[in-house]
Amino acid sequence: MPELPEIEVTRRGVAPYLEGQLVTGVTLRRSGLRWPFPPDLAQRLTGRRIAKTGRRGKYLLIGFEHGTLIVHLGMSGHLRILPPDAVPKPHDHFDLSVGANVMRMNDPRRFGAVLWHDAADGLVDEHILLRSLGIEPLEELFNARFLHKLTRNRSAAIKQVLLAGDIVVGVGNIYASESLFKAGINPKTPASRISLARYEKLVAAIRETLAAAIEQGGSSLRDFIGVNGQSGYFQQNYFVYDRSGEPCRVCGALVRQIKQGQRSTFYCVACQR
Repeated sequence: MPELPEIEVTRRGVAPYLEGQLVTGVTLRRSGLRWPFPPDLAQRLTGRRIAKTGRRGKYLLIGFEHGTLIVHLGMSGHLRILPPDAVPKPHDHFDLSVGANVMRMNDPRRFGAVLWHDAADGLVDEHILLRSLGIEPLEELFNARFLHKLTRNRSAAIKQVLLAGDIVVGVGNIYASESLFKAGINPKTPASRISLARYEKLVAAIRETLAAAIEQGGSSLRDFIGVNGQSGYFQQNYFVYDRSGEPCRVCGALVRQIKQGQRSTFYCVACQR
């Protein structure tokens, strides 16, 4: 599933083609994906100018004066910027025609979403999918004191707390495993037992890991590709994720794999205590 770095890479890729441009058309090739497409989306957007692009967790936000288009890539989705005469391929479900280009969404497994939040309904942060999301991990407000304070009553494992999304949003499965490795924290450690000093290391590791992943175009494990059709290459630099049974790049001990909340966790028992 595309995580925060992949969505930010996507946002940066589409922004130059969208921001300040007029929408000239909307094409829907099915009734919806995870949820139905807004039935009047073409009428809402055609002739309207895109003011800005943004991101909230794993949601891409395309802002207009009268509302926000919310795009989620689901398990297998990606966006491409294409010429208007590009022939649709299988699983090309949604087109946003903008200027001389088309932003096209391909989603084989159809767990993605294209939704509309009208400005009359308030700020987009109040949308039902966004209102309960935690703080963004790359913002200044995300710091060790914040994380330490909000985990004093959390007995769940720190890996599960990072994935829950109500304290910090967007640190998905891959980047949680990598960040915990860099911070030297066992993913099974109860969040409430982690000291402020160790949270200092974890916050720094999360920031460093996410920034590096964005710089390297994200991770392309299965379906994700960037807007330009190129794959990310952060997966080439994983320390633990998807390396079960391989030697740790730091100490040589074997990387282990466990299940936490139906998700795979990878860690080094020697480096992470």
